[in-house]
Amino acid sequence: MGGLEFLIIIPIILIVLALAWLAWKAEQKRRDELAALARRLGFRFNAGRDRSHDERYSHFEVFRRGHSRCALNVLTGEIEHHGARWPVMLGDFEYKITTSNGKTTTTTTYRFSFCILHLPFPGVPDVLIRPEGLFDRLKSIVGFDDIDFESAEFSRAFYVASRDRRFAYDLIDPRMMEFLMTTRPPLVDMEQGRILLADGRTRWSPQQFESQLQWALSFLDHWPRHVVDALRRR
Repeated sequence: MGGLEFLIIIPIILIVLALAWLAWKAEQKRRDELAALARRLGFRFNAGRDRSHDERYSHFEVFRRGHSRCALNVLTGEIEHHGARWPVMLGDFEYKITTSNGKTTTTTTYRFSFCILHLPFPGVPDVLIRPEGLFDRLKSIVGFDDIDFESAEFSRAFYVASRDRRFAYDLIDPRMMEFLMTTRPPLVDMEQGRILLADGRTRWSPQQFESQLQWALSFLDHWPRHVVDALRRR
């Protein structure tokens, strides 16, 4: 290696090392802030990698993508709401996707944040609520099930799916529609008695974790009373 090449490579190496150090510091700051949030909420905090989602939460599509899946920076605990204890889990999730063109192989890591609430009601029907996209509108043209509501504005804004259409109609009454239209959640996936908030793409800031949890509680506050009473009777 000539002297000129050496002079060029050394600054590049130093820049790479500096960027890696800054990324490490940012992740350490994130862990510290999430640990502080866990202490304030009275939750437990685990910064390590948790690979149990494959068994515990594989019914959620976002936790089945790619390979090398794991949760990290996980906060777990319970909140008391309307006289019931609600187990809660918040954290980050990452997975990898490997592609090959026959000559080279590339692995990309994807990360997002999530909030999971365990419902205290048995037998809650599964419901998916998320912003409607172009593909959803195309599917509706050819007859795929996107539940439409009396509000055309809401039906244009949100894709709603459920095997129990009656429950979906009961749950998403005009008051709930107004709440969803105002707050615009990225995704609400209710399956097997759990509610997941996550879009599968976005990592929240430490401050957003608490706001997402508060949104989930507000969402529960907007469940119609007759729906809650019927679930409790079950």
